[in-house]
Amino acid sequence: MTAVAAVEADVGGCLCGAVRFSVAAEPIWSAYCHCNSCRHATGSPVAAFVGFNQESVHFRGDARRLFSSSPGVERSYCATCGSPLSYRSVRWPNEIHLYTSTFDHPIAYPPTFHVHWAEKLPWLVITDSLPKHDHASSHMDAADASLSLSDTGVPVDLQTAK
Repeated sequence: MTAVAAVEADVGGCLCGAVRFSVAAEPIWSAYCHCNSCRHATGSPVAAFVGFNQESVHFRGDARRLFSSSPGVERSYCATCGSPLSYRSVRWPNEIHLYTSTFDHPIAYPPTFHVHWAEKLPWLVITDSLPKHDHASSHMDAADASLSLSDTGVPVDLQTAK
């Protein structure tokens, strides 16, 4: 996958600019997610993510907040404008998933598959020929789900409760 992000110093951020991020690697994958949780987190009928090794993503700005949206899941957002920024899960302890639309050049990250297709809203018509997985992709399920976020290198002071 070719990515503009790998060569730019400042590749994305929130709507108001209080939080910016840079990525120092090519993406691992890019996909659509149809799960109920992502729909609620984004306020849209489907979310699009780009997965990266968490060590390659660096955030700037002091407005980024973390939210434990469900057991083992952490989402980040801008406390100033509310833009959702990222998703992390103990299921994929070395990855961080960034919302595609938060990139300055989202066209560089076309989704290559759908996950949680079984939860897709019935009125959302999608006619692409991308692979459609009823749940998370087998590629994405390789990590040990028994880990907690504190075991994955996220500083405890950055974790926030509901």
